[in-house]
Formats: sequence, structure tokens, C-alpha cells
Amino acid sequence: MKEPGAHPTTLPRMPTGRLHPALRRQANWVQLLKFCVVGGSGYIVNLAVYSALVAGLDVHYAPAAVCSFLVAVTNNYTWNRAWTFRRQRGHLVHQGMRFFVVSTVALGANLVFLTLLVAAGVPEIPAQAVAIVLVTPWNFVVNKLWSFRLR
Repeated sequence: MKEPGAHPTTLPRMPTGRLHPALRRQANWVQLLKFCVVGGSGYIVNLAVYSALVAGLDVHYAPAAVCSFLVAVTNNYTWNRAWTFRRQRGHLVHQGMRFFVVSTVALGANLVFLTLLVAAGVPEIPAQAVAIVLVTPWNFVVNKLWSFRLR
């Protein structure tokens, strides 16, 4: 139930009326911002490779999405490990494998959204742009809590 007079954009609160501790930590917000910057670069890389394959080389949109994913995931892992989660660096291969698993699940969801959007008549490149945005929130949360979690 909503608190009386609560604004619709009010952040989640603990039962005591205080913000959840994770939301009060400035470092979490800075990390989210960095993740979004890295994601933005990956988004540009993904769409550039995807567009080159689809529009330039006439590759079918599904294999083009897989290829662009592989290039973008390499970009994103490198920058997230070096910058976003640098204080949470664990074993290079261990974290890389976790990041790849999360990203592969995100790719699966991306392909579902992409296929549905293309089937609904959305052009392939805008459909990919929307599909990427739709999977981003899940991708951040799971990477933060699992891929880059310290043991």
C-alpha cells in the first residue's frame, strides 16, 4: 500500500520509512552510472556491427545479432572489469565466464524481443535498439550481484 502523500517517483523505503541501505550508498549509484556509460559504448558497438552486417553485408538479422553481441560483450566485459567493478575484481577467467553466462542469457532475451518486434513490423535496426534497452536492467543487476561479486 502506498504511503499517504507519497510521490509516484519516491524511492522504495524500508518499513521504518527509511531508504533501503543499498539505495543510500552513493557508491552504488556511481557504479550504476559507470555501468550505463559502459553499456552505452557497448550499445553503440553492438548497433554499429549489427548495422554493418545487416545493411552493409546483407546478413540475416539473427546471426547478425549474435555476431554483434560477441563484439559488444567483449567491449563491455573489458570496460566493466577495468572501470565499473575494478574494486571487485576477482579471477579474470572466473568473472569472465560468469559475465559471459549472464550476457548469453541476455542475448537469448534480446533475440526473443528482436524476433517479436521484427514480426510486429518494426524495422530490424530500430528493433535491435529497443531489444537491447529491454534487457539492460536485468543485465546490470545480475552482473553486479553475481558476475562481479567478491567471494
